Amino acid sequence: KAVIVPGNGAGNVEQCNWYGWENKQLNKTPDMTCLLKNMPDPVTARESIWLPFMEKELQCDEDTVIIGHSSGAAAAMRYAETHKVFAIVLVGAYTSDLGDENERESGYFNRPWQWEKIKGNCRHIVQFGSTDDPFLPWGEQQAVADGLGSQLHKYTDRGHFQNTHFPELIRVIHKIK
Repeated sequence: KAVIVPGNGAGNVEQCNWYGWENKQLNKTPDMTCLLKNMPDPVTARESIWLPFMEKELQCDEDTVIIGHSSGAAAAMRYAETHKVFAIVLVGAYTSDLGDENERESGYFNRPWQWEKIKGNCRHIVQFGSTDDPFLPWGEQQAVADGLGSQLHKYTDRGHFQNTHFPELIRVIHKIK
């Protein structure tokens, strides 16, 4: 089972970025289901609201691949600190609030990351990042890769991964499932 946790401010997630396309593609995969739902508190993406939603509504568990984009990647990492999951696939992941008040309010960045706990709770950790991301300095993305020892797919031309299709992600999910 896969769950897509979008970035903040996504609005209707079916129509945003690659989320709807990815969801349809993964649901066509034999023996796989994918969930994509509009998140509560979509602008600030508070950890105190998103993590319980991931547990209760999206039912993220030890058989789940959590695909997290941007704020969704931060949510996936914090979730995996305290929950066993099959895999986390991080797209545009970062480690700090980047000096942004909205990011600070989300609550994900107010304490150190527990890299060892995340690694211990995930069978697979994959990361997609791009050096030309206009929002995330490469150092932030590299810090996630270093902390988690993730299987890193590094690009130079994908920005913040806001395109409408993301076939590389489908291939990665098929490999780890």
